[in-house]
Amino acid sequence: MINFKKNTDTYKSDTDIKTEFENFVKSKNFPCVAAITALKRDQIRTYVAGNMACPQDDQGILKFIYEFIDIYRESDADFFSAAVIFRSPDINEERVFEQLLWQRLQALAILDARNFDYDNRVNANPSSPEFSFSLKKEAFFIVGMNPASSRPSRKFKYPVLIFNPHEQFTKLRKLNRYDKMKNIIRQRDMVYSGSVNPMLDDFAEVSEATQYSGAQHDSMWKCPLNKR
Repeated sequence: MINFKKNTDTYKSDTDIKTEFENFVKSKNFPCVAAITALKRDQIRTYVAGNMACPQDDQGILKFIYEFIDIYRESDADFFSAAVIFRSPDINEERVFEQLLWQRLQALAILDARNFDYDNRVNANPSSPEFSFSLKKEAFFIVGMNPASSRPSRKFKYPVLIFNPHEQFTKLRKLNRYDKMKNIIRQRDMVYSGSVNPMLDDFAEVSEATQYSGAQHDSMWKCPLNKR
């Protein structure tokens, strides 16, 4: 049985919660330069949902992501992200956040499959090195944040799921800009967190699903997402 800490920010406005998230990204030495750039360009879209353990907001989240995809596809700019911030629960165990992360992604995948095929540029099998999560035929690399994260760069007071379009990383690789950005992020993470996240594997070596929650896994870990 999962025990949740009581959330004390139930009555905060969506605007206040979004501002807290933006301030976290803008904090000194925050590692992800792509997120910092996206925020400066007003290219991070945010949505505040209710309880991460509840499916009540799944349709609203999906609508938000679909609208974000349309905006992203119409632009030639780099560094777009969509952040879904959950008001609750106030998570105190990293494993609980990971469980809820896959629970929500599974629910969104089921809803999405009613109307859209999987992005054929990636693999739908979560154990594949070419796997990426897909909504509206657009692949995403997911970054999870939560209060119990073992990584300071992922430790935010609310549970968050950040949807980063996978194709923008592919474009950076074609332009020979990806490795430079990756190395900068890892150097900044060393300063910010005291170490580089051991789960940050290079692209196409192992499934990126191991990186979504920010938690460390051993080689026996299996992604709980059911293959579409």
